[in-house]
Amino acid sequence: MAVGERRAGDRAMGRLAVRRALLVTVALLPLAGCNTVPAIVGVLGGAAAGGASASPAVGFAVGIATATATGVAVKYYGKSRQHAEQDAIARVAGALPIGGRAPWRIRHYVPLGDEDGEISVLGAIVNPLAPCRSIAFSVADGPRERWYTADICRRVTGWQWASAEPAVPRWGYLQ
Repeated sequence: MAVGERRAGDRAMGRLAVRRALLVTVALLPLAGCNTVPAIVGVLGGAAAGGASASPAVGFAVGIATATATGVAVKYYGKSRQHAEQDAIARVAGALPIGGRAPWRIRHYVPLGDEDGEISVLGAIVNPLAPCRSIAFSVADGPRERWYTADICRRVTGWQWASAEPAVPRWGYLQ
């Protein structure tokens, strides 16, 4: 019998084995970090497209495009969550007097990474453009809290985050 004459069917290299591998990979996807999700999705998309079209070039192109699009979506979602946390902190801090303290909390639509902590308004920042404040806030991390400082300013729509965010992670200690 020639190779490929009877096909693999549901044996080791058949459809059932591929389905099992895909199901296991998809089931383990939530355990991977956010940085690995685009690569995994790109590999799965590229493998599916390459297998369906029988063209490695199509599989490669679809894999790269899928990984890129997924990476952009993951970064956008992470940034939107970060902005929601910053807005929640600014809202609470804006309502406090100088020297005031209060708890803060954010609950996201997807309940992973909900945060809470405490805010303290350290002082006012005098400038001619808008009233601003310097704040210290904590983020609860199990039994301990991590404290950070930031600036908020009042705009027409309310208090908003005013601290600059570094654009690249390689700045390390300069952040």
